[in-house]
Parts: sequence; C-alpha cells; structure tokens
Amino acid sequence: MDKALPRDATDHESLESIPFGDALRAWRQERRQSQLALSLAAGVSQRHLSFLESGRARPSRLMVLQLAEALDLPLRQRNQLLIAAGFAPSYPKRTLAHPDMTPIRSALDMLLHHHRPYPAVVIDRHWNITLMNPPMQRMLALLGDIEAIWTTVCGEGPRNLLKLTMHPAGARPSILNWEEVATLLLWRTRHEAEAHCDAELHALVDEVLQYEGVPRRWRLHEPPEGVPAPVLPVRYGVGGAELSLFSMLSSFGTALDVTADEIRVETFLPTNAASEAVLRQLDAQEPSP
Repeated sequence: MDKALPRDATDHESLESIPFGDALRAWRQERRQSQLALSLAAGVSQRHLSFLESGRARPSRLMVLQLAEALDLPLRQRNQLLIAAGFAPSYPKRTLAHPDMTPIRSALDMLLHHHRPYPAVVIDRHWNITLMNPPMQRMLALLGDIEAIWTTVCGEGPRNLLKLTMHPAGARPSILNWEEVATLLLWRTRHEAEAHCDAELHALVDEVLQYEGVPRRWRLHEPPEGVPAPVLPVRYGVGGAELSLFSMLSSFGTALDVTADEIRVETFLPTNAASEAVLRQLDAQEPSP
C-alpha cells in the first residue's frame, strides 16, 4: 500500500523514518505524474525510477536533485527529499539579518520604499509579517489600537496577516466583503498547505477555522463558487469611508536559500480614485523617513 507523505517533516524532523522511495512516490502522486511522465521529465529510465520508488536502487545526490527539479519542489521540500535519501541538505536557511542576505534585505527595503504611498508587507510562508512599509502601518492603525489588536489576535506569537484578517477582534469587522475575501483566502491557503505537505500551514488554517463566526461549511475542501473576477478587491470600511484595495504577491525567482524562496511581498493597490486619495492622505500625515 502506498504511504502518504507526512504533512510536513520539517527539516530533519521525522525524515529519518521516511524511506526515500516512499517520499518520492508520494511527491510524484501529489504532482499527479505517472512514472513515465516523471522519468521523461527527469531524464531517467522508467525502470530505474521504479527501482528507486521500491527501494531496490539508491539514488545519488545528483539524482535526488534532478528528480526534485522535475517535480518542481520548493527548496525546503528538496532538502527534505535529500535527507530522506541520506544526504545533507543543499539549501541553507539564513535569517534576513545574515550578512549573506544583505542583497535580499536591500531589495525588500527598496520595494517597500518605492511602493509608497501604497501599503506593502513582507510575509513568510505562514503569513507571518517580516517587514512592512509606513503606509501599511498607517492603514492597520485605522483598525483601532493596533498593538492591542495584535496582542488579542496573536498573543506573544509572530504577527500573522491571516489571523488578523480572520479574527473577530482583528480586521474582520472592518472588511465589508469579509466572507467573500475569507472564503477565497482560506481555499488558497489550504491548497498551498496540501501542495507543500505543510503541517504548520495546515495547523494555521485549522486554527482560524475555529474562530467565532467562521461558518462550519468552510471546513469543507471546496473551491469558491461562481465565475471569479480578475482580482478580488478587499473593501475596508474605516473612518466613515470605504477603502477598496487589491493585492499582488511577488517572490524571488532564482532563490537558493530557503528563507529567500519562501518570502512573499504583498503590495496593495487602490481600485478607484477615492481609495487612492485616502492612501495619499494617510501617507502625507508623516514625513518620509
């Protein structure tokens, strides 16, 4: 019987108990590829791939990386596959404060600065906020005592954008189309958690599904109904006015570090002139640093 891939055998945890062949087969099935399709993509014979999955053959380090590339695995999961095969990880996980990450941090600071007067935020793969620009800070301040809100929503943990959006004491009361936004946001987050076998992201989804006022039907793994618009704006009701924004997510395309690979920059843009005027007015409240 095929073994399912654990939701997230993070770094070295649990991977010693996962045979490489089982992990490879599970990832192939997760990517919905046949042995023939993967063998062609990876440049290996189907017979050898079959032997690798059954444990009759052991892969070289190069073969593991070759298969991971063909499966289009994120860097964290490539490290996991290497560990399952008995090799050391290839891709380091540095903090943004590490000297080697200076170009990454500089690029992020530049993006945040040049996106003014519009909000922008840097998040990790679990929606935890790493950096934000002043317009984002001022937009969040419109929700009320933002420090008290963060404490209520996240406690002593990292400030999490998904929790803030979903929590009844967070941004939810100010989002006029909250159910529409939350439905799509949860579906996409759950889909990403499943695609990456990410236990921490699954746990985050499970946590927000338990919030008061979250419909029980959202626990079903169903995509949003209807024909979607090109983008879904988030409509905030703040200060007696409506602020309508849509967002773009950016990432580093050639990252060779796990942290850099998992960074996402979410930039917000106004959908109309009135919302743009509100953002420019907010940005004018404080001089540029």
